[in-house]
Amino acid sequence: MVTVNLRSFRQQVRHNKKRVRNFLSRLAKKPPRDLVAITLEADKAAWKQTDCLDCANCCKTMSPTYTGKDIRRISSHLGMTQRAFREKWLYKDKTGDWMNVKQPCQFLDLETNKCNIYSVRPRDCAGFPHHTKKKMVDYMHMYKQNIEYCPATYRMVERIREVLGR
Repeated sequence: MVTVNLRSFRQQVRHNKKRVRNFLSRLAKKPPRDLVAITLEADKAAWKQTDCLDCANCCKTMSPTYTGKDIRRISSHLGMTQRAFREKWLYKDKTGDWMNVKQPCQFLDLETNKCNIYSVRPRDCAGFPHHTKKKMVDYMHMYKQNIEYCPATYRMVERIREVLGR
C-alpha cells in the first residue's frame, strides 16, 4: 500500500490533468473492445495501492448528494428530525440537491480519517469513486471529475493508459 501524500497528489494532478482528461475524451470516442476488462483490472490494481483511511480527500474536498432516504436514515441514526438535520448540516444547491454546508465533511474525524456515520453514510459516499457503477464509456464525465479528488481514480486511469500504450 502506497501512502497518499495529498500535496504531492494535487501537484501531480495539476501537472497532468489536461493530458489525462484528453486521454479520457479520446477513450470515450473510440473505446477498445476489451475496455471493461482493462478497467476492472486497473481498478483492482489501483485499490492495491490506495487506502481510503490514509487519504479521505473526497471527504475533505467534496460533498455527497443526500437523497431523501439518506436524510431519513442519517437523521434517525442521529436522533434528529429530518428538518433539524437538514437545517443543521445541509443546504439545497441550485439544482435542488441536498449538499453539506461545509468542507471537510462534518462527519469526518480529521485525526483518523474515519466517518462518524459510516454505517449509515449517504449512498453517494458508499459508492464513491464509482469505478464500477457503470461501464467506463457511460461514466467518463465522472472519471474526468474524480481524477482531481481521488488518488485511486487517478491511478486507475493512468493504469488504463499504460495498458493501452497511450
